[in-house]
Amino acid sequence: MDRNTITGLVLIFLVFIGFSVYNSNKLKKSYDSSVVVADSLYEAGNYEAAKVQYFKALEFKPGTPEAVSRINEINSILLPETTVVTDSASTETGRDTELNISTGQDQLEDVQDQTGAFSGAIERKQEFFILKNDKVELTISDKGGRVYSALLYDYYTHDQNPLILFDGDSTIFGFKFFTRDNKRIETNKMYFDPVGTEKIVDATAERKSAVFRLKVSDEKFIEYVYSLDPGEYMVDFEVKMVGMEDVLPSNLSSLNFDWKLYMPQQEKGRQNENNWTNIKYKHYNDVVDGFKDRSQKDFDETDIPTRIKWVAFKDQFFSSVLIADDSFSNGYLSYSNLPEDSRYLRSCTAELSMPYDPGSDTGYDMKLYFGPNHYKTLKKYDLQMEDLVMLGKNVIKFINKYVIVQIFNWLNKYISNYGIIILILTVIIKVVLFPLTFKSYQSQAKMKVLQPMVAEINKKYPKQDDAMKKQQATMDLYKKAGVSPMGGCLPMLLQMPILYAMFRFFPTSIELRQESFLWADDLSTYDSILDLPFNIPLYGDHISLFTLLMTVSTIITMKINSPSSTGQEQMPGMKMMTYIMPVMFMFILNNFSAGLTYYYFLANIITFGQNMLSKKFVNEEAMLKKINENKNKAPKKSKFQQRLEEAAKQRGYNPPKKK
Repeated sequence: MDRNTITGLVLIFLVFIGFSVYNSNKLKKSYDSSVVVADSLYEAGNYEAAKVQYFKALEFKPGTPEAVSRINEINSILLPETTVVTDSASTETGRDTELNISTGQDQLEDVQDQTGAFSGAIERKQEFFILKNDKVELTISDKGGRVYSALLYDYYTHDQNPLILFDGDSTIFGFKFFTRDNKRIETNKMYFDPVGTEKIVDATAERKSAVFRLKVSDEKFIEYVYSLDPGEYMVDFEVKMVGMEDVLPSNLSSLNFDWKLYMPQQEKGRQNENNWTNIKYKHYNDVVDGFKDRSQKDFDETDIPTRIKWVAFKDQFFSSVLIADDSFSNGYLSYSNLPEDSRYLRSCTAELSMPYDPGSDTGYDMKLYFGPNHYKTLKKYDLQMEDLVMLGKNVIKFINKYVIVQIFNWLNKYISNYGIIILILTVIIKVVLFPLTFKSYQSQAKMKVLQPMVAEINKKYPKQDDAMKKQQATMDLYKKAGVSPMGGCLPMLLQMPILYAMFRFFPTSIELRQESFLWADDLSTYDSILDLPFNIPLYGDHISLFTLLMTVSTIITMKINSPSSTGQEQMPGMKMMTYIMPVMFMFILNNFSAGLTYYYFLANIITFGQNMLSKKFVNEEAMLKKINENKNKAPKKSKFQQRLEEAAKQRGYNPPKKK
């Protein structure tokens, strides 16, 4: 066996080992991802969906005991007779695992023994109550005394169905604690009694309340009071713990409050909506924080050891917010992405701690916000909830908050068509930035005029070894002529924050939601002139006309402003970049807001017009004459250089004069 054969066998072996490790890691990652989603669904009580995800996990790692055990546990909950899943396939064979199903009888524990003092609040038919005004309709279930669903009257989903922020038995909202006799209580599973509350409570004309009590006795109970004012999305939520010092442990110092819900898809573009669906929270007397937007993680979590003012489950345009009158002591937050074929985007969890004083009746004043992420609406509550409207960070946020939003709102007072508003907004921005655009055009014109002189330098130093001399001679020419090679780039760089501010502003502006313009029926999401029967990776399954127009106008603008079009020498590869960059952005922005790509298209057209206008005010012959005059003048010394020479003369040093 020769050396080459041995080398080949070693390489094949290494490739085989590498592939095995890669495949194993990929399967483990897929398994872990499925289990994370399944666990989240299980914790939320959505057992059917959790079961599907656990079976999906077993496809990646057949026979895994944890997944099989959890499926059996779910079956025991869902079925009268427990369905037991066992792994009968031989793992050594490498074949797919088969799941054999057998049945067994599960012994039910005594309900009263499980719930102790709260045993009278179980086993009842669920009833629903309505608390509404002219903005929002809350369906409250007596099971858990919780808000079962939240309907917003002024908004609809992309397919014109009623817009419901959340709904269903999967919603969890309530306290968890142990009683003195060590019974674990979850108020979300207990039945509350309505107190003087009718089936429909209408707060359209005046403030109304809905009251529910979880009773141990007439003197001992937990009471929820929901109060709603006319024209408001904010609900006052008051919790009263009456006589509970005899039920709860005497050494208890805090109560855990759980809030979990599923966030349904509301918009046409699932990917874009999911990018802005997240959990945000405000530190007590501090900044607003939260999970990273546009994250690719299927699951994320965080422990917050310090006080929290509020927690928000937000999607692209709407939020559900739980607000403490004072603060929550600490909290744990997490989210899980849900499968693409689900009507839900994410499941969100907030486990919050509240201080408890066992020596007296304890009460908690909170608020619930169920409404749009509208900047002015949120700002009026003075809770920094306007930060739920994602305007970017630092300089970008400053530009959006104090410039773009102000101009946009001012225009909205007089104009109702948002396509026209975006047009005028673009014109205003481009007019303000025109001095920078003109400066950039002037610099390009100077570089064009100098191009013949640069060509002479290139002829003078044709050899590769003289590259340094050529560069030095070129820079000397620019210096004598008073031209900066960066003169055209710097003004463009100064405009970049505005462009990025628009990138943040349009996709999260609820004002554009379901507002039509020309062929776009909704400026907040993508416009489609043709739906494709297949999906193109990164691009999508549709063709956005505004994105195409933006791409074509960008290519034309870049080509006109390219060095080759102005007679300058073009760097290798730059000609190709003229086409590659716009096409890349076409792929990226095809699923983005039509308002954004419409703005970029308008900006390109106006920039083209400004360049044409600048051309009429730039006389290249006069510019060349002035450059030649500058070349013949002795270069002006800076004040610093003059001071250095003066100091040298005082020390007796006289530099030799140039001949």
